[in-house]
Amino acid sequence: MSDEEHHFESKADAGASKTYPQQAGTIRKNGYIVIKGRPCKVVEVSTSKTGKHGHAKCHFVAIDIFNGKKLEDIVPSSHNCDVPHVNRTDYQLIDISEDGFVSLLTDNGNTKDDLRLPTDESLLSQIKSGFDDGKDLVVSVMSAMGEEQICGLKDIGPKN
Repeated sequence: MSDEEHHFESKADAGASKTYPQQAGTIRKNGYIVIKGRPCKVVEVSTSKTGKHGHAKCHFVAIDIFNGKKLEDIVPSSHNCDVPHVNRTDYQLIDISEDGFVSLLTDNGNTKDDLRLPTDESLLSQIKSGFDDGKDLVVSVMSAMGEEQICGLKDIGPKN
């Protein structure tokens, strides 16, 4: 054995992996799946009958949860698919910077300054107008596979 000590830098949570395997036949509409390396929400599932080569096939139509692109995949129903670990976290909005980054307040009192404003026009205008009106806003941040994006907004009333 070597005398050297190995130090591993780890920024993963307890789940360590970004995805987990799940049998294709058990994935349902409104569930999540990884297609072409992108985390997606399933909008349609159809299953074909078993063919002469023995596997029923699942046809997934899904929408990328970060960029809204529609993706499709066909997988034998007995095979495993990758399913992303998807988390939603609510943060209070503190500030919006000139360059499009937001400053958010975490549960433990720290600030999170590494997120951009969403690209979705209606959500973007709601956040900006609510912030300009001096309202207390809470944004929902969805994270999966090392990506994060603001995906929702709640108004918790005017600032005191």
